[in-house]
Amino acid sequence: MKVLVTGGLGYIGSHTCVQLIENGHTPVVMDNLSNSKALVLNRIEALTGQRPSFHLGDVRDEAFLDSIFAQHQIDAVIHFAGLKAVGESVSKPLEYYDNNVNGSLVLARSMRKAGVKNIIFSSSATVYGDPQQVPITEDSPTGATTNPYGRSKYIVEQCLSDLFTAEDDWSITLLRYFNPVGAHPSGTLGEDPQGIPNNLMPFIAQVAVGRRDKLAVFGDDYPTPDGTGVRDYIHVMDLADGHLAALNALTNKSGLHIYNLGTGKGSSVLDMVNAFSAACGHPVAYEIHPRRAGDIAECWASTAKAEQDLGWKATRDIAQMSADTWHWQSNNPQGYDELEK
Repeated sequence: MKVLVTGGLGYIGSHTCVQLIENGHTPVVMDNLSNSKALVLNRIEALTGQRPSFHLGDVRDEAFLDSIFAQHQIDAVIHFAGLKAVGESVSKPLEYYDNNVNGSLVLARSMRKAGVKNIIFSSSATVYGDPQQVPITEDSPTGATTNPYGRSKYIVEQCLSDLFTAEDDWSITLLRYFNPVGAHPSGTLGEDPQGIPNNLMPFIAQVAVGRRDKLAVFGDDYPTPDGTGVRDYIHVMDLADGHLAALNALTNKSGLHIYNLGTGKGSSVLDMVNAFSAACGHPVAYEIHPRRAGDIAECWASTAKAEQDLGWKATRDIAQMSADTWHWQSNNPQGYDELEK
């Protein structure tokens, strides 16, 4: 299949492009490079022997999208493009709604004009808010999100759900990620956040490699085994394989398909610190800070539905996540090399 991958040079998008190529599909990449680098194309080509067709532009530019659909016989779209930092979304809500909600609506309109009605949307477990119980199933209540980022994902889910109600020949898949971490095992692709990392694992990695002094652990008094927050961390390669499974199972199968992508297991912040210390061979410095407003004690997925319907299950544990992240970070101590040709 020929698959348009929006945000295809970002963290999850780039790993998914590799898995698409390795499994016989042809990704067509579009990205505005607001939180990614064009040289990621070189890395994808080095790993797969194929260089994806790349289009530089914004998902909110309908004429630009129309031109891509006119140039390529696209079979399906995997939609990653969007802003993703929870904290930043609080200070920049309009930018988040414009990018994430408006961008998705523009994309859907362009797809409809082109007659492409297969979309896999990069959603988030944040749509569940503070869960009433764990593990979280796809039927758990949604919408009680605590920040503009989470609300933007929830709104897009609602927009796409309403689209399917109105036009039931679409195949719309909503993949609700838990906490993506890890890197390609080659050490060639990984997470390269711009500025101070917003997520736990890249911050740990930057402490381990000497870019930052210590990790701030927010709260050690939660009702969890060691007092720190518990989350469901999923290896980015397992996540990429989840997209591939959804693409293979659901393309041209009309319906509104909703799946959690996680491991079904919770790991605490200190579990992750200890796993990473083992992977890099030295302790990762951290200090305890007060809880942050809006943080929840624990959150992990029920993955039974994805396993049953898609034949997909995460297979990599936190030791592998840590080892692959360290391989990436130690090979790329400053992230992607700006000077790479």
